Amino acid sequence: MSVRTQAQLGAIPLDGRTRFRVWAPNAERVSVLGRELERGEDGIWEGELDAPPGTDYRYELDGRAWPDPCSRFQPEGVRGPSRAVDPSSFRWSDSGWSGLTLEELLIYELHVGTFSDEGTFDGAIPYLAELRELGVTAIELMPVATFPGNRGWGYDGLYTYAPHPAYGGPDGLARLVDAAHGAGLGVIMDVVYNHVGPGSEALAAFGPYFTDRHETFWGEAIDYERPAVREWAIQNACMWIRDYHVDGLRLDAVHAVFDDSPRHVLAELADRVREENPKALVISEMEVDDYRPIEEWGHDAQWADRFHHEVHTLLTGEDDGYYERFGSLRGLADEFERQPYERLVVCAQNHDQVGNRALGDRLPRELVRVAAACVLFAPHTPLLFMGEEYGEQRPFQFFTDHIDPEIAEATRQGRKREFERFAAFSGEDVPDPQSPETFERSKLDRSRADDGLRSFYRELLALRRGLPREVEVSVDEQARTLIARRGEVELVADFANATVELRR
Repeated sequence: MSVRTQAQLGAIPLDGRTRFRVWAPNAERVSVLGRELERGEDGIWEGELDAPPGTDYRYELDGRAWPDPCSRFQPEGVRGPSRAVDPSSFRWSDSGWSGLTLEELLIYELHVGTFSDEGTFDGAIPYLAELRELGVTAIELMPVATFPGNRGWGYDGLYTYAPHPAYGGPDGLARLVDAAHGAGLGVIMDVVYNHVGPGSEALAAFGPYFTDRHETFWGEAIDYERPAVREWAIQNACMWIRDYHVDGLRLDAVHAVFDDSPRHVLAELADRVREENPKALVISEMEVDDYRPIEEWGHDAQWADRFHHEVHTLLTGEDDGYYERFGSLRGLADEFERQPYERLVVCAQNHDQVGNRALGDRLPRELVRVAAACVLFAPHTPLLFMGEEYGEQRPFQFFTDHIDPEIAEATRQGRKREFERFAAFSGEDVPDPQSPETFERSKLDRSRADDGLRSFYRELLALRRGLPREVEVSVDEQARTLIARRGEVELVADFANATVELRR
């Protein structure tokens, strides 16, 4: 029997009891809550216990206790016990929600911890209605899987099934999704399947999750040629769609998801997600000029960072690092015309392009209008980064809360080394990612909002809904202007003077 045809991994509720299922192919004995589990095929151990939802547990493998690799909740963090969760206890009022369509998708990326003063799922709810009024159709949550400590971007998640306790855990996430649907917004979940964060030995204790056949920049590569490891990722993706009513997934850095199997794990993942919900969207972040997600794996869309790089370099003049290949009007015109339009996600700012700068500084307000106009007038799927619509002045910096002192110090030093090749940042003090102040500086401050800029965004978002997809673009390199026409409307972007005009 293959792993796929078996039941879910993890602690699954069964009318007051719980079925525990865990992959531990190398273990001699596996027990939970004092009860030994039975070994089945494929290294899967299982058993049913009188353990109601809310029960805390660890698996004991040959005498050593570990949290569940498929834990649905880690209330005390990555080193605490797992907790059994019954998703049927979530209260939903979204039966009338019809889901997202790619044709109408307008994404608003946010980080739960810095989006509100509370830094929680519940803290985000009061702002949903104004996002819908602005013209947004979906919020995209940066990863919420449980990572070490309380503060972080989320891309170092260790327990991928468990909504972060500092944000409000499973119940808080369910409330946010339900409220978003009630406000007319979809929810896209940012998920990471290219590596796991510090503490990966807790997964490796159960079995060979990782491989040395490949390498990633962030950690050990995950071995997707093993059926149970594929299930660990695919069942996780399906869980967000099924149990939390999430409308789509954004897959992080899929160029670092290695799989030499006949069918790539991310192609199978897309199929399985659509079995849960045929309308669910799968969107990938991929390196520039690699279109495997939409051409081979059946994904709905993928990020197209070339558009951002051309706009950013034209506006700022920065040409260090990966910007050195960009900055021509002809290059931007080519990005305006790149197809398939709706399957390419473009932006002027996002968590990477802001937060991975040495100081996490955003585009200056005087440049935001031109950048926003280019993104929102383009026929592609646009993405906004939280706060840009009103000219947020606070930075979005790189922050962590690693609980291992050696990893914390390595992160500090690595962050400094990262910017040695950027001349613009030489001599600058890179903020300490471990400092709580770095996190606090990154929280949105709506008290200094530019209402005129917000109205400009609202106008552009309303305008684009009535425009045909087709676009005609011309450039004047000497005058540094780009003219784009969609239907009866013309955009004139003047990069020499950082101005923009809409002609009807």
